[in-house]
Amino acid sequence: MVLKAFFPTCCTSADSGLLVGRWVPEQNSAVVLAVVHFPFIPIQVKELLAQVQQASRVGVAVLGTWCHRRQEPEESLGHFLEGLGAIFSHEPWLQLCRERGSKLWSCKTTHRQVPTSPNAPGEDQVMLIFYDQRKVLLSQLHPPTALPDHQAGDATASTQGLAAVFDTVARSEALFRSDRFDEGLVRLSHWQSEGVEASIIVELAKQASGPVCLLFAYLLSLISAASACRVFKLWPLSFICSKLSTCEQLRHRLEQLTFIFSTQKAENASQLMRKANMLVSVLLDVALGLTLLSWLHGKDRIGQLADALVPVADWVAEELQHLLQWLMGAPAGLKMNRALDQVLGRFFLYHIHLWISYIHLMSPFIERILWHMGLSACLGLTVSLSILSDIIALLTFHIYCFYVYGARLYCLKICGLSSLWRLFRGKKWNVLRQRVDSCSYDLDQLFIGTLLFTILVFLLPTTALYYLVFTLLRLLVVTVQGLIHLLVDLINSLPLYALGLRLCRPYRLSAGVKFQVLEHETGRPLRLLMQINPLPYNRVVHTYRLPSCGCHPKHSWGSLCRKLFFGELIYPWRQRGDKQD
Repeated sequence: MVLKAFFPTCCTSADSGLLVGRWVPEQNSAVVLAVVHFPFIPIQVKELLAQVQQASRVGVAVLGTWCHRRQEPEESLGHFLEGLGAIFSHEPWLQLCRERGSKLWSCKTTHRQVPTSPNAPGEDQVMLIFYDQRKVLLSQLHPPTALPDHQAGDATASTQGLAAVFDTVARSEALFRSDRFDEGLVRLSHWQSEGVEASIIVELAKQASGPVCLLFAYLLSLISAASACRVFKLWPLSFICSKLSTCEQLRHRLEQLTFIFSTQKAENASQLMRKANMLVSVLLDVALGLTLLSWLHGKDRIGQLADALVPVADWVAEELQHLLQWLMGAPAGLKMNRALDQVLGRFFLYHIHLWISYIHLMSPFIERILWHMGLSACLGLTVSLSILSDIIALLTFHIYCFYVYGARLYCLKICGLSSLWRLFRGKKWNVLRQRVDSCSYDLDQLFIGTLLFTILVFLLPTTALYYLVFTLLRLLVVTVQGLIHLLVDLINSLPLYALGLRLCRPYRLSAGVKFQVLEHETGRPLRLLMQINPLPYNRVVHTYRLPSCGCHPKHSWGSLCRKLFFGELIYPWRQRGDKQD
């Protein structure tokens, strides 16, 4: 049987002593965590292991002996190492030895118990695997992607073995808190034995994080209580807040800040990573917002935007008037119904006239409104983008009205033509059973149906042309708003902290390991070097992607085309489960 011994690379130059680690019987593996140096008192070693086991909940034990022959070998040391197996009983007993002045290693295992079968070997073949203890401790192993069925079993077994190694090193952090500067009677060699890694800034941040989280949690609770007031649940305010992107983004940021400054400790590494990603996302959002704020308030750019906004609105209204006058004539040489064409054209021209009057009425206050909206950039760039989306929706409200009028009129004619077409075939729509049933009609009904069908058919091209033009304008506005919301969702959901870890410290996010052969000679143990495979960037984004506000669902292309063909209204702000007209 092959025994896999995982040995830390930081202990290859350690003095002779005892191998401390964990035995994994399911994988027939020994995970060495540290080396206890001579001299030592066995009872003190057992007390230390008991304390580590109580703190980490890991079955840490003495696995065997380690002999580093830096000088001429002494017979007394060899006999002493062989006699330690009687004090620290473990099955199997591992004996590692590094030869003097060379890179040759010897490794063997012995069994103290009498074999049940006479043919059972007394020693196992040992595979020595070196690993970087610091990287394995800080790394987070991710499960592999979906594999074919004939490989799934092997992949699962291999993943479980690696997970046992990573989990053992991660949970044994209490063993790594002692270094050579401690005054303890037991000296250890591990990745922090030369000095415990620490940072004054990190320690101060840990001490200050508790009071800061309590303060922010209290302030956020006050804001949440104020937003849940009954005044904001009245019909006009609740309706407006449900339609504005700014309110949805503020609600989403409030939920994220409440989760970040929660006083509850993260239950696992995934929840801690989620908090870190949210914190970095909020900080980056605020930094970009402050940059935008400084740019807007420099060189009187808000005044320039206010002066350019009214001419742009006038230009859009003028172009719409030219478009309507073109539709009221003979657009592209098409023969239109003149009476209906004139009625629709004058109706829409009157709306444009009302819109121009509204813009000029608000023009003295536009600069002040933009100045106050510019201050909202201190809340983050996403809030400013959401306000920009709402401003675009307000400035193009007349286009939305034109689209609604044209869509309703077109949908009415499509429904009328479909009903009259069923009349010609002797069918009707059963509202109760939601199906088409057979029906017999008399001569008068067929005559009136023929007249109405003819009228609707001849009026359909004029209505369809107006509907087509205003639908294209509406889709243009929706596309611009969609690009803005896409940028907002990108800032909200991109796991920036995880991507930074993947870029600067790839070993922190592990997708698996690879092995490099160091020595493969007959009569010598197979020595391998375990290296960590970093998680691919696409899996990092897929695994740690943050939830977005989700107030703008995506329609499939088939659903969008069906809605456009039948004249159904497109509400980009509504949820999928909301009832639509």
